[in-house]
Amino acid sequence: MLQNIRDNSQGWIAKTIIGIIVVLMAFTGIEAIFQATTNSQDAAKVNGEVISQSELSQAVDMQRRQLMQQLGKDFDASLLDEKMLRESALKGLIDRKLLLQGAQDSKFAFSEAALDQVILQTPEFQVDGKFNSDRFDQVIRQLGYSRMQFRQMLAQEMLIGQLRAGLAGSGFVTDAQVLAFARLEKQTRDFATLNVKADPAAVKLTDEEVKAYYDEHAKEFMTPDQVVIDYLELKKASFFDQVTVNDEELQAAYQKEIANLAEQRRAAHILIEVNDKVNEAQAKAKIEEVQARLAKGESFEALAKEFSQDPGSAGNGGDLGYAGQGVYDPAFETALYALNKDQVSAPVRTDYGFHLIKLLGVEAPEVPSFDSLKGKLTREAKTQQVEQRFVEVTKQLEDASFEASDLAQPAADLKLTVHTSAPFGREGGEGVTANRAVIAAAFSPEVLDEGANSTAIELDPETVIVLRAKEHRKPEQLPLASVDAAIRGQLVKEHASAAAKTKSDELVASLRDGKTALDSLSWKVTEAATRGQEGVDPAVLQALFRMPKPAAKDKPSFSSVTLPDGSLVIVRLNGVNEAAAPTEEEKAQYRRFLASRVGQQDFAAYRKQLESEADVKRF
Repeated sequence: MLQNIRDNSQGWIAKTIIGIIVVLMAFTGIEAIFQATTNSQDAAKVNGEVISQSELSQAVDMQRRQLMQQLGKDFDASLLDEKMLRESALKGLIDRKLLLQGAQDSKFAFSEAALDQVILQTPEFQVDGKFNSDRFDQVIRQLGYSRMQFRQMLAQEMLIGQLRAGLAGSGFVTDAQVLAFARLEKQTRDFATLNVKADPAAVKLTDEEVKAYYDEHAKEFMTPDQVVIDYLELKKASFFDQVTVNDEELQAAYQKEIANLAEQRRAAHILIEVNDKVNEAQAKAKIEEVQARLAKGESFEALAKEFSQDPGSAGNGGDLGYAGQGVYDPAFETALYALNKDQVSAPVRTDYGFHLIKLLGVEAPEVPSFDSLKGKLTREAKTQQVEQRFVEVTKQLEDASFEASDLAQPAADLKLTVHTSAPFGREGGEGVTANRAVIAAAFSPEVLDEGANSTAIELDPETVIVLRAKEHRKPEQLPLASVDAAIRGQLVKEHASAAAKTKSDELVASLRDGKTALDSLSWKVTEAATRGQEGVDPAVLQALFRMPKPAAKDKPSFSSVTLPDGSLVIVRLNGVNEAAAPTEEEKAQYRRFLASRVGQQDFAAYRKQLESEADVKRF
């Protein structure tokens, strides 16, 4: 299985880890989930390994941000149940810990060079198609990682990925299973349908029936519980015109910006691994043999293609592209930065084997002018001041609202305008009253019953409001006259559908008993229908392929399907047509599909086994 995982992991790493990075990039400002922290409280222990409360809180935050990213700017975080979020996040952390333990116990591994290649070849870390260390640092800082923390996270994901790819890739099915699936998949059916229309016009309702329905469903015919609120709105954008920055501050920011620029070096290497099959002495002898051939004038690129065991770079003559400091193994990096252009190092030992390193080129950093960065630096400096000012004024608004008996005084103190909403119910309204946190606050006992001002409510990272109830409109019974038409429409539909169902059942019973001739009815006939047949209602298709095979050609099977408008469709199954034997190409497609499904089931079973055998303690 280990070899299978190795065979399947190379392509997976490049694709899956890049996918992970793309997802992570959406969550700027997230702290590292697996950052080493000290916390006296543990969230859980998995086979003795701790999951801290800090890890759990950060995982919950990531889930919340992920939902916000998926659902867009109108997503209301207050809709989320915090307890459910925490339970889901903790389960995810436990599953991850179990998979890492499983991968480590099974001795799965990959080379440091493979990890380097993932980073170097990730588009999000590149500028003009080349790895850019400044871009790399910028992205991982936004994610809340240091370079080592990010590498550790990727290493863990790659281990889990190897495990998943190996198990999923080792799924197989027998020829009999492939043929059985093909027989069912390619089977067609001959059938006919007959529509039994619901006839609303034939339904006669009395006023007594309508009144009885109204009385029986009285709770459904109430005016909504509504409230009108006054509120103060504080927007971060309003502070940008209130803050200034001077040239001295901008110059300091500029010097800090250009100080982070670093030289880029383009390296190539030849790697001979030290592993279970090749010991230290053997790997060293091999790298020295390659070194001797280099000394005789052979091409570094050709020798890399022939001997290097780094699958990511060997095909490119060992070329790793441009990178800055902090990307490679420390010993590798030290040797690289000691080289002159086109010079090759002596053998360098890292945790993964021996390297010969060649410096292909050096790129000095391009230092932008102060004028080219002034706009950006100004925005960043003002943004920082605005953030601080927004936090301060939010606290002032909350304190002033807590102490006041209405919103007039806080509005005057902070030069804000009191806004009044339209009436809205517990399902929400428009604008700010569509926000679940606003709805919850407006209908809370403190605001609605006690007449207090609310605490500060964050609508989004840019907006905070404080509200109070201005008017409470309690539910009242709607008069029968106002809901009479709706009740009649509902009852007519129910009665018409019931009559159609009775008629359909009677007709099917008569057909089965032979009392009604098939030819006397206007059937719509379809021959050789497939499971994805176009032009047939999906509900009818689903019912058709669930029906039993007719006992004989003159003994069709019958079923019925109710449509959304209350009408029914009688389905008559005339015959089942077995398909021709699948071609070799079709069998190969079915085999891949079924093997993939089996592989996914195997991986799910493996996770279940890890969970059942684990010692998991939740605190």
